[in-house]
Amino acid sequence: MLARPPPALPLLVPGKSPQNLPLHQPSYNRVAVSPPQAGSSANTSAVPSLTSGSRAGSTAGDYDSSNGGASGVDLVELMNDRLSTAVNPIPLDRSLARQAQTSGALNAKQRELLELQALAQRRLKGARANFADGMKAAKEVKKDLDWTQKHVT
Repeated sequence: MLARPPPALPLLVPGKSPQNLPLHQPSYNRVAVSPPQAGSSANTSAVPSLTSGSRAGSTAGDYDSSNGGASGVDLVELMNDRLSTAVNPIPLDRSLARQAQTSGALNAKQRELLELQALAQRRLKGARANFADGMKAAKEVKKDLDWTQKHVT
């Protein structure tokens, strides 16, 4: 069993002067940091390092791809597990359903507006034809009145 490195001591980090600090952020003067030590195999991440241990000097020729490449850890499965717990799909599904409903309603209103526009254009065409007939009849009546005026006097 490998020995763990001793715990790190807090390092002193120079702080900012008070006039440069934003009002809503606290000032941190000490941070506990442990730099990685050479030869240390203490790996706390969920994904093992491909360059640590016996693989540090490997070349492309001696790379063993039969176990997934990372000490038997399936990276795709690991990322799937993490994403499935990180993202809640229910609000996304609801939003997608609401978007589909809104899109359908919008498309129906658009079709209704196009139908109403076509109806209004047909009515306008009829009204213009009626107006033209009325103007023609009015001109004929005026012409008849003028002829009658000349012959009566």
